[in-house]
Amino acid sequence: MSTGELCIEGLRAGIPGREILKGLTLTVRSGEVHAVMGPNGSGKSTLAHVLMGRPGYEILDGSVTLDGIDLLSLPTWQRARAGLFLGMQHPIEVPGVSLVDSLTAARPSIPSGELGASDNGIATRLHEEARRIGFDERFLDRSLNVDLSGGERKRNETLQLGVLRPRFAILDEIDSGLDVDALGAVGRRVQEATKEWDLGVLAITHFRRLLDVLHPDVVHVLSDGRVVATGGSDLAEIVDRSGYAAYS
Repeated sequence: MSTGELCIEGLRAGIPGREILKGLTLTVRSGEVHAVMGPNGSGKSTLAHVLMGRPGYEILDGSVTLDGIDLLSLPTWQRARAGLFLGMQHPIEVPGVSLVDSLTAARPSIPSGELGASDNGIATRLHEEARRIGFDERFLDRSLNVDLSGGERKRNETLQLGVLRPRFAILDEIDSGLDVDALGAVGRRVQEATKEWDLGVLAITHFRRLLDVLHPDVVHVLSDGRVVATGGSDLAEIVDRSGYAAYS
């Protein structure tokens, strides 16, 4: 098992003219699941975008490190190479690029020795992961996400996570668009990953239903760009019953 930390310290960031994250601090360790909950506009997706290096955001202060590596100084592809993965809230279509081609191009992110000497190693793992989460294997040869439903795209994100096996995964509302069966398959696969290769998870969600399957070690409530409450899984239950008014 690997050991490591994704450390966010005093992070202030936003878009030109508007500060959205206002001094956010939290640490995710290998094998841990941290849930980030909060109302619309609290900064949850901004956090995901800033961590992964989406253009258009300004870093005003603070730091983000993965095992001491300064992620904020790196372009997105190098953050992925360092072991960071983003499960997108709205996965996009990439016409003309198959899932196999995409993952083959991402192969440098896969630790040495994880796969065989040829691209067949990726193909083998791809089919294994598809079966594990109930992803229709006829989609594997299609252009990435083309003609897939919202739920199928989220399964596809989970499939890529299982193939690439990053060190830390940011899951931005991976539960949205999933029916009960798909939610169970996706949540269980991510939970299993925390044991199989010590994946650390930062799961951004509005609702507790994901956390009934993906069991959090820590729950954070985000409001107005700040972590305003931190606790165990019982905190998610309180938020589910009472809403976010108490944390505004």
